[in-house]
Amino acid sequence: MRPSQVTLHIGTPPESSPRTSSDFEEVPYPATDNSHWAAPSRREEELPLHYMNEDTARRRVPRGPGASGNSSGHIHSSEKEYEVYDDGGKDVYTKMKDLKSPMGSGRMRRPPPPPPTTVGEFFQQNLEHIPPVVYTLLSCWTRFHKIGHANVVVWDEAHFGKFGSYYLKRQFYFDVHPPLGKMLVGLSGLLAGYDGHFDFTSGATYPENIPYVAMRVMMALFGVAMVPLGWYTAVELGMSWRACHLVALMVLLDVAWLCISRFILLDSMLLFFTFTTVFCLTKFHNQQYQSFSFDWWLWLALTGASIGCVTSIKWVGLFVTAVVGVYTIEDLWGKFGDLRMSVRDQCRHWGARIACLIVLPIVLYMTFFKIHFMILSHSGPDDAKMSSLFQANLIGNTFSENPLEVAYGSQVTLKNMGWAGGLLHSHVQAYPVGSLQQQVTCYHYKDENNDWVILPRWDEEPYNPEGPIKFLHDGDVIRLSHMPTKRNLHSHPLPAPVSKLNFEVSGYGDDKIGDLQDYWVVEVVDDLQRGSKSHVDKIHAMSTRLRFRHQALGCYLRAGNEILPQWGFKQIEVSCDKENNTGDIYTYWNVETHINERLPPGNTEFYRTSFLRDFWHLNVAMMTTNNALVPDPDKEDVLASKPLDWPWMHLGLRMCGWGDNQTKYYLLGTPVIWWGGTLSLFVASVTIVFYLIRMQRKYVDMDTREWDHFVYVSKIAMLGWLFHFIPFLIMGRVTYVHHYLPTLYFSVLMAAHLLDHLVFTSKRLTDRTKWIVFGVTTFAIISTFWWFKGVAFGIDGPINKHWGLKWRSSWNIYEEH
Repeated sequence: MRPSQVTLHIGTPPESSPRTSSDFEEVPYPATDNSHWAAPSRREEELPLHYMNEDTARRRVPRGPGASGNSSGHIHSSEKEYEVYDDGGKDVYTKMKDLKSPMGSGRMRRPPPPPPTTVGEFFQQNLEHIPPVVYTLLSCWTRFHKIGHANVVVWDEAHFGKFGSYYLKRQFYFDVHPPLGKMLVGLSGLLAGYDGHFDFTSGATYPENIPYVAMRVMMALFGVAMVPLGWYTAVELGMSWRACHLVALMVLLDVAWLCISRFILLDSMLLFFTFTTVFCLTKFHNQQYQSFSFDWWLWLALTGASIGCVTSIKWVGLFVTAVVGVYTIEDLWGKFGDLRMSVRDQCRHWGARIACLIVLPIVLYMTFFKIHFMILSHSGPDDAKMSSLFQANLIGNTFSENPLEVAYGSQVTLKNMGWAGGLLHSHVQAYPVGSLQQQVTCYHYKDENNDWVILPRWDEEPYNPEGPIKFLHDGDVIRLSHMPTKRNLHSHPLPAPVSKLNFEVSGYGDDKIGDLQDYWVVEVVDDLQRGSKSHVDKIHAMSTRLRFRHQALGCYLRAGNEILPQWGFKQIEVSCDKENNTGDIYTYWNVETHINERLPPGNTEFYRTSFLRDFWHLNVAMMTTNNALVPDPDKEDVLASKPLDWPWMHLGLRMCGWGDNQTKYYLLGTPVIWWGGTLSLFVASVTIVFYLIRMQRKYVDMDTREWDHFVYVSKIAMLGWLFHFIPFLIMGRVTYVHHYLPTLYFSVLMAAHLLDHLVFTSKRLTDRTKWIVFGVTTFAIISTFWWFKGVAFGIDGPINKHWGLKWRSSWNIYEEH
């Protein structure tokens, strides 16, 4: 039954109001007894964490004299002390703070203990660190046990081990991920004594001289560190000791996190820096009471550094960056509404966030690319992904020795200047549609089918290798003859096979047969070294940007991101674009390889490049290539899975061969952890809505601080999960179950937080009930881990003899006969 009224005593008003106004209702001032201002200095000291019971850990404080006897949750009466301040008339409503229950949402502050005088005092003051130490030792066992049992290249070790080898050989390569993780793989190989000369072929047996076990151990160290990070993050989030144990146990005993940490992969590093970002954010949040102190700056800067590192492993790190971004926006918005904060302090807060959370991560991200370029200073297999000028500066590349000025009769390769642009290419295969003439494509690797010769028009004198040298200029009309097949670059008014609005480009005729459709007008755009078009007298190799306009049709030679079907070998379509879009970089070309024995070699000073240009080019190339990783409709990918499959563990992933004589690893989570975490997200949503409805009806289930804490932890967990999961529903690229592993961390935090709130810190449940729930949950986690541990430690022998592992019919863990 609800009370008829609410009585709130806020003190005795002064005899006369300090100010009146006919425009506003007069608001009586509460008592301004000096004792109220002195209250914070007389607060009872908080005990260290190991002395905290559930109520204190949860920061549940007495609600007033009438709260203890009110089991219904209604407000009968309470007398509280409030802090008042004069805002100079900016706010006609007095803003009050409950001094006995200070507003906040992080871990309760506690004074530093006095220096220990005895060994006993030292241990007494550090008892709270014993559990994470024990869990870290257990994590060492789980991560290192049988880590070298499979002496073959497992799953993506074929990629990342190879990338690590390139760093040791200092050969340039291209990948869709930023370089930090792969540099750390290379560093692990260097420290282990690996020389870089192993191909890391998928499924190949490691030779005896390859220290793959040591490299795996160094990668597993990141997995080991995840466990104490999980514990201390739970502590900083203000969870009780039972909830901290559950977080540590779930991080320790999830077989998916365990399995992915035991190989030469990037995922253990990605998870580690995701954990550090959340941990540093919670530490910074708990320093908000002392803005601009050393600890405040330290944890703000470490949060930014962690963001820089996690995004430099994989771009998935941008998702946890979004969590920090939303937290920061909310934090600054709250400070913006604090009328007591001066404009100077407001600017300092904004400046600190910009410097530490934007500038610092960007500087770190760019620094890792600078180191990447400095190490990979030799020519490698993926040079063609980069610009011609970048390649010219690689050791072992001969571009800088080629002639500078392009002339008729020169043998050239034409590089498309779009992001991740390839080389103009042709081969003997014909189009199965359209003109049925020879295919012309764009190809990212170097071979003789990329070679073309610049020749005059059919109505001009044939090229004479003994005649005077004629240099190529803006406005010249030329033919481009394919060196291996003698076909001419040709276009006609037929739709291109993929981009139907453009015209088809093909190879037609030979060195004797051709027509007007073979003519292309050379248009100079500018020069990367000399500047605008007005400064270009002769066309230079590599630096002059060109467009090729078809003389008859008026369209422009273009190579975008359209991929040909399997009959075109999945190469990039080349078409003739009807639109004269002068800003379309995919219609820009430059001469890359230039061979002409009649011309002197070029001067290397004309082939300078810049870091910012190369940095931007590589990042856009990574993005476009990553977006092109779409499911192939021509073949079934048995390893791929959809995002909606992940939360309920619809499908695992076979990480290696599944023969009877092979050690088998199956990427699958611990069911209790995955299903419990997913369920907790739904329960938390319902719980928050339930509380909001009761609050609207003026029921009080929690005091202000407890509600702030509940919402704060819920937002970290829920937003973290959503930001890591929803993007995969939107993106079109192929996805696998390991993409869910960073997302899982936030459902783990939510599960522990919800159990903590509903059970471990509940005042309605007995301590015996709390122990039962904690014991059952712990037993479920440990027992299911033990049941499924083989999928992470390796399963030997025929898989069908290991019964009981297929809990869902969709799991392809057994061989079908």
